[in-house]
Amino acid sequence: MKKNITCLIIDDNEFIAKTLYDQLQENHSNIDVTGIAKNGKEGLELIAELKPDLIFLDIEMPDMNGFEMLSKLSIINFETIFITSHTHYAIKAFRFNALDYLAKPVDKDELTSALGKFYFNQKTKNHDKIQNALANIKAEHVSDQTLFLQTQTGMLRLPLKQIIKIEGNRNYSNIWLVDNTKIVSAKTLSYFEDILLDKNFLRCHRSYLVNGFFIHSISKNNLIVLKNEDKVPISRRKITLVKSWLIGDLVV
Repeated sequence: MKKNITCLIIDDNEFIAKTLYDQLQENHSNIDVTGIAKNGKEGLELIAELKPDLIFLDIEMPDMNGFEMLSKLSIINFETIFITSHTHYAIKAFRFNALDYLAKPVDKDELTSALGKFYFNQKTKNHDKIQNALANIKAEHVSDQTLFLQTQTGMLRLPLKQIIKIEGNRNYSNIWLVDNTKIVSAKTLSYFEDILLDKNFLRCHRSYLVNGFFIHSISKNNLIVLKNEDKVPISRRKITLVKSWLIGDLVV
């Protein structure tokens, strides 16, 4: 007989923790909640004691945030589903690192979807996303961070210093790397703009997002010239913004 999945809930909001517990009890009988912690310190103690398969982890707690709690562990051999309020910054970080999350208050359909991803990760044995996210947090420079993209065949790891530009094409995007490789992603250009604009990327055209690290100059006919000599158009309404950005913000 297949054993049940053991999990912990770590959240300082008692109502959220109780609601999540009730939803798991009512709709997911194969998951056993073996403990509930109200802060990071208690969470670390329960993880050491109970060795769960899965934890639901609040990103913001009084004593430490979720990433700080996880960084205190020498081994992470469980899956994590984060719980967060509707904060744009937190959601951008989860998307950039391909981490699974639930927005508060937890919706039962979104919970089912998140658990579906958890089962998929168990099958693919993809347990290193948290370690990768922690490495991104510790990176000294933005260019040393790595973008993670979940695909149907697994996880893509794309160091930012290898991405030259991203070209939007309706409902998908072409990611161009330094070795002239093109990677096709089902994500839209707007998706990448949202998670990369604070990582030295610039939206210069409705169809292009460029890595500031690779910008060489602007040509007389208002094209961005990249270090590999590729040229990227600048839309008319973006010219002033691009020039201002290059003068004031191109620090790599």
